[in-house]
Amino acid sequence: MDRLSAYIRKEPLILLGLALPMTIAAEMLHWSPIWVFALSALGVIPMARYIGESTEALATYTGPRLGGLLNATLGNAAELIITIFAIRQGLLELVKASITGSILGNLLLVLGMSMVVGGIKNGWQRFEQRQAGNNAILLVLSVIALVIPSLLSHYIGEETSIKVEALSLGVAGVMILLYALGLVFSFTIGNRHTAGPVEKHQPVHEKPAWSVRTALLVLLGSTLGVAYLSEALVGAVEPVVISLGISEFFLGIILIPLIGNVAEHLVAVQVALQNKMDLSVEISLASSLQIALFVAPVLVFVSLLMGNPLTLIFNQFELLALIAGVLIAALVSSDGESNWLEGAELLAIYLILGMAFFLLPV
Repeated sequence: MDRLSAYIRKEPLILLGLALPMTIAAEMLHWSPIWVFALSALGVIPMARYIGESTEALATYTGPRLGGLLNATLGNAAELIITIFAIRQGLLELVKASITGSILGNLLLVLGMSMVVGGIKNGWQRFEQRQAGNNAILLVLSVIALVIPSLLSHYIGEETSIKVEALSLGVAGVMILLYALGLVFSFTIGNRHTAGPVEKHQPVHEKPAWSVRTALLVLLGSTLGVAYLSEALVGAVEPVVISLGISEFFLGIILIPLIGNVAEHLVAVQVALQNKMDLSVEISLASSLQIALFVAPVLVFVSLLMGNPLTLIFNQFELLALIAGVLIAALVSSDGESNWLEGAELLAIYLILGMAFFLLPV
């Protein structure tokens, strides 16, 4: 009992795991869709945390190269699962808003909060300038890759035309190739100097807390949990939009990314408090890169297989927000130093964008 109490104090997010059986009960007893949405959203948070912890535990056994590949492919597994279920339901605008919101959340909210709390406690903080610069360049390139189909599609044809879909598939293929090249670089040349540009952050704890068997079981169980909760979450989206009067776009760009990434966000803030700004910046930027260069292109191909083709055609609000977020994050991280004022500036941009997205018509 004492061990359980100590673990709960150390990992309070475990209490949110109770949301999984409550979600099952809510669906069986036909509770309000708002309750189903809220409970399933809370349940995803600890499941995502356990996916990350089990992946990191496995990475310590597999070595840095395979471990980096595991982290790079499973780092945003929870959000990937949620968006796959959204594609199956035909909620394509929600999916594109979620992609945009994940990138913005990592660059503005997480990086901003990390700089604020780290700067208040530790003053000026420094991080690897060259690594941050490499990530910033890749971020700019990834946003350009996302912007090009949106700008040129109007001259090619309707969004649902074969030519526009072919453009999205081609761009997605190039982005996945760039992601793979980044991994190859990080496992070869990049490791001689710094961590790779798209490799996920290394575990905070060196010694694995679980055996390989335990880590695999936790990974399987948490993935199945996320899959069930994601189906319940996505199924409640439309009733929630109607009953609360908020837009599907706001749910996708603000709430869905927060749900899938809260655990990782807390880690970034925690290590910033410990004056490990290198790791905090890497978590924020690498997660954004993974969404842009891996998750978004993969969803394009998955959607084709599911019969609901997703094109990389974003609306003007998403494009402006992406460009603004990437530019300000690149400027802030370019000098290898941070303070609480720079973090507050990032948070201010996120707050302004959030208010604008909330007030968009349903």
